Amino acid sequence: MQLYFRDYGEPAAPFVPLLLLHGLLGSGGNWHGIARALAGGRRVIVPDLRNHGRSPHADDVSYPALAGDVQELLVQLGLERVAVIGHSMGGKLAMWLALTRPAVVERLVVADIAPVRYPNRFDGLLGVLGALPLNQLADRRAVDHRLAAAVPDAAVRGYLLQNLVRGGDGTWQWRVNLPALTAGLQQISDFPVPPPDTQFPGPALFLYGGQSDYVLPAHEPQIRAYFPFARLRALVGAGHWLYANQPEAFVRAVDAFLA
Repeated sequence: MQLYFRDYGEPAAPFVPLLLLHGLLGSGGNWHGIARALAGGRRVIVPDLRNHGRSPHADDVSYPALAGDVQELLVQLGLERVAVIGHSMGGKLAMWLALTRPAVVERLVVADIAPVRYPNRFDGLLGVLGALPLNQLADRRAVDHRLAAAVPDAAVRGYLLQNLVRGGDGTWQWRVNLPALTAGLQQISDFPVPPPDTQFPGPALFLYGGQSDYVLPAHEPQIRAYFPFARLRALVGAGHWLYANQPEAFVRAVDAFLA
């Protein structure tokens, strides 16, 4: 599958290229400010993952399938080795890439997620999005108003509404593949089991929000089982969307790690 992607920085930059992977219901556009901040002296590649943004849709939402898409993109761009940053679902994809294709991943940054099964936190939200009568809503403000009852946080609604686009007939539609994501939500919430004794031998940084409950002390043994050289660091004042809550601190931490 050929993914849509954005390309920042200089192709001939001296440092290893950087690949940014977004989370569930996001797109590469979520990384725009971070990509620009990290692009000094680096090439930064930011794809829309399958079923998101401008990339194609497919029923298979598994991490092996997503990893295959990313590998195809790297081959298309002629990139043999990259540093990878992934947030939430994109963080699980980044971990799976590192564990199953370690020669491709020079180093790894995982943002607010661990390689464990999570409770299903998105099922109700996907149902709310799918049930909105978009053909009856005149503008984005009307959609936001209808969504507010289920999603009171305006910042989260803004994140979700980035997926709202006009169709060819002029009506609103979601550009994410809601049926496939809903059907595959258990796979997305879980983490695949790699072959026994699989480890990523490179450097890894696990950044997590100090106000988030996605990375807990109970997760550290599993993180270290797969990533023996991992560093864990909390970003004070940040929640799950830590790169949006604390962008400057996030960029400083990533810059220091990449250096």
